[in-house]
Formats: sequence, C-alpha cells, structure tokens
Amino acid sequence: MTETPNRLERRKARTRAALVSSAQGFIARGELNVPVLEITQAADVGMGSFYNHFDSKEQLFQAAVDGALELLGDYLDSLSAGSADPAEAFTRSFRITGRLFRMQPELSRVLIHSGPALITSEHGLGPRAARDIHAATAAGYFVVPDPELALSLVAGALLGLGQLLLAQPSRDDHEAVDRMTFSVLLALGVSAADARELCSRPIPSMSEVPTVGEK
Repeated sequence: MTETPNRLERRKARTRAALVSSAQGFIARGELNVPVLEITQAADVGMGSFYNHFDSKEQLFQAAVDGALELLGDYLDSLSAGSADPAEAFTRSFRITGRLFRMQPELSRVLIHSGPALITSEHGLGPRAARDIHAATAAGYFVVPDPELALSLVAGALLGLGQLLLAQPSRDDHEAVDRMTFSVLLALGVSAADARELCSRPIPSMSEVPTVGEK
C-alpha cells in the first residue's frame, strides 16, 4: 500500500532525527572519524536512507552540532524569559550553561567537540550571546569595543570551563561556574561589585534538561 504524503514525511523526519541523534552520540564520545556505516547501524537505518538526507558525513555532523546548539539555545530562552536587563540575561545564560556540563554531559561533550562552531554557528549559543553582549553594551552595562572579540572570549571561557568540569568530577561545579562567570563579567567591563551581585541572583529551576545522542 502506498504511504500517504503525511505518513511518508513523518517517516523521513524520524529517519533524519535518528541519524542526527546517532551522530551526536559519536561526537559526544569524540569519535569523529567513525565511518558512515557505523552511524547508520547505530541509528538502525540503511545506508541508502543516509544519502536520502545527507551528502556526506561532514554534512551530517554539521547538522548534529547545529541541532545541539539550537536545542540548548531554545532551552536557555525558555529559562531567560522576563530577565530585567541584558546583563542579567547574559549572566543567567552563562551560569545555566555552565551547570549543564555536569547535568547533561552528552550535550556538553557535543558542545566541547564543536569547537569554533560555538562562535561561528548561526544556531544556538553564539547568536544569543552576541545579542545579549550587544544589548548590554548599548545599555551601558558592558564596556565592549569589539563585540566579536568579546564573543570569542566568552566562548573560550565556556569551553575551557566545560572541559575542566568534565575532567575533574570532584570539583564543585556551582562554585566553578559562578567564579568563571564573575571573571567573564569583569572582562566585559562590569565592576567587581556589580559582577558579584549579578552572580548572586537566583536562577530558574532547571527542569526538563535537553538531551542529545538518544534515539
């Protein structure tokens, strides 16, 4: 029996999602040289199905990274709604993302292995951080003569923090995250007193944490 268009589209969407999820799992484990066959086997789809969706493994991995970044970006937006000012929005997002390194290690490892994509991608954290940096600078909270350079600094601090927390499981993650956030705020031109106050504000309950790498 011929499938209806809607049913066919749903099946195609499930196949693509399974491939992306499989790729995210390999990226999270640092297995970037895995052959396409292993990716399709992990996703439980055929080789032919892979090429119905992606031209190459590199294209799939880019989709996997973009998907993870957007997943995290949407999650941060859901928790940051109603922030009083862009400096608070930026601080809250950095502190939440830092806490996710321990709460959701698979997602965290995808972010760490994404490297420069964290800065240059049109999805996820980069655009949102750039938005908050521009807004906080315009409002006088940040002193940032070069927003692109500031974004690179923020991304580097975040990736370094994540690597440290994953490598040192005994380290107090909340303390480490807030200390790093404080240092980043100082680098963005915030006074020590204001940075300390921003880092002391409560953050929303982190329920329904996003996951990656699961079919």
